[in-house]
Amino acid sequence: MMKSASGHAQVHHWETSVAPMLVVGGVLFLVVFGFIGWFSYHSALMTILSVGIGVPLLVAGIAKWTSEGLTHKPLVEGLSPVALPIFIVSEVFIFLSLFVAYWTMRLSAGGDWPPAGTPTEMNLVLPIIMTVILVASSLTYHVAELKLEHSDLSGFRSWVLISMLLGLLFLGCTTYEYGHLLHQNFTPSTNAYSTAFYSITGFHASHVLVGLGVFLAVWLAAVRGMSNKYFAFCAGLYWHFVDIVWFFVATQVYYW
Repeated sequence: MMKSASGHAQVHHWETSVAPMLVVGGVLFLVVFGFIGWFSYHSALMTILSVGIGVPLLVAGIAKWTSEGLTHKPLVEGLSPVALPIFIVSEVFIFLSLFVAYWTMRLSAGGDWPPAGTPTEMNLVLPIIMTVILVASSLTYHVAELKLEHSDLSGFRSWVLISMLLGLLFLGCTTYEYGHLLHQNFTPSTNAYSTAFYSITGFHASHVLVGLGVFLAVWLAAVRGMSNKYFAFCAGLYWHFVDIVWFFVATQVYYW
């Protein structure tokens, strides 16, 4: 119990939500159990069940979190544009740890690179196409933000949808590439390079998937006539971060 400046008693109000638990559960099943099922136990059933449970949990958590942010007045106005960059810094360190491991392995190998078992001709055109797609998606989302600034909710919805389609196209390219490489028996356990390749590109792809989930939640809210400049800003900031990281992924993993 606290007293305001006017002397009236104020009861402290706690905000509660199950959304964070849903998101964490979705990531746990989708990323952890899914990867363990496929790469450690080689169990298609475990992988399918993990993905089947993880994806709905993740989407439901993001959708509920977004809905709450659009309908509830925040306790601290404008906190999210400050909090999200702090979260992104933590993500940078995770990616950096993967890159440092790859750089250490690459430099210690010297001239014996790539290791035996690596396809003689890696597709170096597809990463360029994927880069163009991802950059285009950042540009289209920037246009969406401009539409929102001018209170054009219809235009905002259209450009967010275009950004989502480009993101799905990027993931489609990743899926195509994985299928092509696996067909050549280039699996995560083939050699040290394959382990690093699938770990780094897969980790980045998981961030693209999360970004698409955020876009979907923002878009569905806009379809219902709701918008929030902070959510739109944070969704774009996260997506641009994923875009920038891809430049490091492509240049290091594919061309070095």
